Amino acid sequence: MLTPLASLRTGLELHLTAESRTWLRRALTEAADARPDTAAPGGGAAPDTGAAPDTGAAPGADVPGGGAAPRAGAAPRLPRWELHFVTAGRKCHPAPRTSDTAAAAPDPVDAARVLILHAAAPDTDTLSRLYTRGTADERRAVLLALPHLDPPPATDGALALVEDALRTNDTRLIAAALGPYAAAHLRAHQWRQGVLKCLFTGVPLAVVAGLEHRAAGDDELARMLTDYARERTAAGRTVPEDLGHVLKLARFEEIREETEERDAP
Repeated sequence: MLTPLASLRTGLELHLTAESRTWLRRALTEAADARPDTAAPGGGAAPDTGAAPDTGAAPGADVPGGGAAPRAGAAPRLPRWELHFVTAGRKCHPAPRTSDTAAAAPDPVDAARVLILHAAAPDTDTLSRLYTRGTADERRAVLLALPHLDPPPATDGALALVEDALRTNDTRLIAAALGPYAAAHLRAHQWRQGVLKCLFTGVPLAVVAGLEHRAAGDDELARMLTDYARERTAAGRTVPEDLGHVLKLARFEEIREETEERDAP
């Protein structure tokens, strides 16, 4: 189920320290200011492209306010919102909380990065760069943000990131990849392979978004699950407990049982 962004932000702010809340609000404001659609015709602030400012001074010369002008050939600076995205792990500190509230709260760094990406509305190329150059945690955040982005990324480009994550053995990436975006857009063969990847790596199938809808009546998925269970049994290995639930869905058995119970006098 997709968490509404307003609820995500409210829940996040409730669980952050005062200093981290201040950082978050600044990060979201700067990300929103960098959106490609924020510059109004005839005025308004230009989006931060990450290019060095034009000081009018020769490279290396002193500039007003101290420091030196950027040298020719220097790597362009990241836009400020990208810096916030990268540094969220150091800036986003949860406030002390009870074990009950801790269990219900989303990961604060994941939530902050998703909100920053939504505010900035990066294009597909920028998303791909953040993913390919990012840490595992940053890649996870890109995957979690995919269904929240407006405008949405190009489908082929976004699915390339999902499919890349499913080729890894990082269980957190696999779980993030099979979220609501994959439920809506991932092709049937890749989605079935993702379900099997969860079984191979021990990711609970409960994390797969839209599982009951996509698995229902899927004969090919039923065949793949049956073959996998047979292979595990023949090798003397245990069959994952949640395989049986999905196999029933794929065979329509669970739906049929529920219907019969509902229609029984």
